[in-house]
Amino acid sequence: QVQLVESGGGLVQAGGSLRLSCATSGRTFNRYFMAWFRQAPGKERDFVAFINWSGGITYSADSVKGRFTISRDNAKNTVYLQMNSLKPEDTAVYYCAARALPVMGDYRAVSSYDYWGQGTQVTVSS
Repeated sequence: QVQLVESGGGLVQAGGSLRLSCATSGRTFNRYFMAWFRQAPGKERDFVAFINWSGGITYSADSVKGRFTISRDNAKNTVYLQMNSLKPEDTAVYYCAARALPVMGDYRAVSSYDYWGQGTQVTVSS
């Protein structure tokens, strides 16, 4: 079994920064593909960023490129999302996701991931 627990969300002013953390359990975490998604009230859960098992390959949504950075520390079983230059439209619940299989289909798709955290709220005020 795998557990993912997000933390680091909160209220921040537009232009500010937050760093989200996703603490994970699992003996094979270092081989998992990881991603961040977000979901605003009444909207679909949308892709934010992806990182492969080694951390050497990352992708991010166009809406956050240049502002958000995904990273991982396998020794600590943790993945991070550094969020800079936050905008009100970034307001959402942010979810950490994991895929155990060492192959990837569509890294942007919710259905591609096997495990999910409970989410952490990020609110950006203007």
